[in-house]
Amino acid sequence: MSLQFASATSDSIPVTVISEHELADWLNQQTAHTQKWVDANGFSGALGQALIVPALDGTPSMALAGYGSTASRNRGRFHLASAAAKLPKGIYHIEAGVPADKLFQEALGWLLQAYRFERYKSKSAMAAQLVAPKGVDAAEISALAQSEALTRDLINTPASDMGPPQLEDAARSLATEFGASIEVTVGEELLEKNFPMIHTVGRAADRAPRLIDIRWGKTGPTLTLVGKGVCFDTGGLNIKPGASMGLMKKDMGGSAAVLGLARMIMATNQDIQLRVLIPAVENSISSNAFRPQDILDSRKGLTVEINNTDAEGRLVLADALALADEEKPDLIISMATLTGAARVAVGPDLAPYFTDDAPLAIALENAAATQADPVWRLPFHDPYEAMIEPGIADLDNAPKGGFAGCITAALFLRRFVTDSPRYMHFDIYGWQPSAAPARPKGGVGQATRALFEALKTAL
Repeated sequence: MSLQFASATSDSIPVTVISEHELADWLNQQTAHTQKWVDANGFSGALGQALIVPALDGTPSMALAGYGSTASRNRGRFHLASAAAKLPKGIYHIEAGVPADKLFQEALGWLLQAYRFERYKSKSAMAAQLVAPKGVDAAEISALAQSEALTRDLINTPASDMGPPQLEDAARSLATEFGASIEVTVGEELLEKNFPMIHTVGRAADRAPRLIDIRWGKTGPTLTLVGKGVCFDTGGLNIKPGASMGLMKKDMGGSAAVLGLARMIMATNQDIQLRVLIPAVENSISSNAFRPQDILDSRKGLTVEINNTDAEGRLVLADALALADEEKPDLIISMATLTGAARVAVGPDLAPYFTDDAPLAIALENAAATQADPVWRLPFHDPYEAMIEPGIADLDNAPKGGFAGCITAALFLRRFVTDSPRYMHFDIYGWQPSAAPARPKGGVGQATRALFEALKTAL
């Protein structure tokens, strides 16, 4: 599964993309044979329709792809991918019909439609291959698609094969591929190097907790990505009910996202000094599991009262953010599947984020539109700071009451970034609940393409 464009060939099949309101005018310019074929096959230009139009000798002369209406397109993205999935085996090129400002998106969507997760079961490859459209950066689109595939593969892999050691292996493979350096702190060494909360959350598991630290790039602005790597979350002693544990293999989705984003940056050789930090743990139950009402020390020196052991992601992120902050990089970005409150607020499709940097937010939202990678800004609402201050310790990891859960989690994390000039936090879902064009059910990257594009100008 290469997720690459096909080589240009003289006999590639032209694809004409036609919206519903354009079909009648287009048909008036075609031969009687084409008009009859289109009518006989019920092609109306509806979104996602696909039709091969044969020449008189029976060979394909063209393919038609329905582009629907403005209203139907507004309800989704990667519209050409839906039609591409229905085309028979062959090599195709886009002849006409895709607006210039959508060509990048639709070409990317075609490649992403070819993604298959095949670690445990082989699947039929996508039949239709696309020649890169003229005027787009084919190498960059391929890099984005392959990096997204890395994120999806990591999230889709169950915890039996994606614990902290395997997440480390994936990080090492990525570092080796692009000549990055990597350092990993494991087990009791976390205490020696002052990462007490990473150790505490992960110490009950039989696979040791660790902090993964990747560095790449020698010039340019400094960027540190921090990804939550909770490879499975039982909830700890505040154990989750079975139904809530069903998707906890994806609780390392933040780490998968930052590794995917890091790959985009490295594969396209951006002028950035990149650092990636991943606290990789399992939140398990054993005789040495941390407990409700424990008070933990952190790398930052802040104390944290534990009011719910199921709010562990912010604890491991806090130690990693404190380490990131010590270098004062130009920008720190954290990504995590952190709170159910974020899902209630915006659902699974939008990636909510927090930042106090308005220009960065503007750049991100402009990039999100071009990349078909939707985001939504939520506030670091300072009046809620009191909600994370329990009185007995500096911070509370799980304020009571249930209000503003994603905001209080973001405020908690912001307490560990005090010296760096810019900070942005994403509370992603990392999962596609049902199949959609270019996004099969399962693990999915969120906000990474938008960030990749925004960083070109905002960093």
